[in-house]
Amino acid sequence: MLSTELLIEAFGRIRGGVHSTLKGASIEVLTFRADPEANTIAWLVWHLTRVQDDHIADLMGDDQVWTAGGWVDRFHLPFDPSATGYGQSAADVAAVRPGPDLLADYYDAVHTRIIDYLGTLTEADFARIVDTSWDPPVTLAVRVVSILSDDLQHVGQAAYVRGLAKRSGL
Repeated sequence: MLSTELLIEAFGRIRGGVHSTLKGASIEVLTFRADPEANTIAWLVWHLTRVQDDHIADLMGDDQVWTAGGWVDRFHLPFDPSATGYGQSAADVAAVRPGPDLLADYYDAVHTRIIDYLGTLTEADFARIVDTSWDPPVTLAVRVVSILSDDLQHVGQAAYVRGLAKRSGL
């Protein structure tokens, strides 16, 4: 199996987790918090998608789907358009209140882009240095695995919060 095929399979599993977590979720479920400082499903899915969008756009040297596709306007968030969720406060987390369809549609637009991008790569591309601010410098392979790891963690957290919301009676 080629590296690209393996990564496409892995990102497909994230997509499956996002969709199963969002399926049939009410706004109450999407914004459920285990405590006042906890992340919500809505924020976790938005954040994992924003990070994927930001990082893949950077690798491609292109605009993000968030801005170029008009998603920033559809979400109506009180953040700078460049916000991805890093360093946000509990109040910022609470401000992310889209419905499940909007979250899923934005995720799918970003997912399609990453799958298309991965399909253009050769094995040799993975050794390309994409960030020299680290020691050792970051290769494209390491950056893609970093995105994958971050997304897997957040989709797992979102699924866990979905279970907590269900146990709370939502």
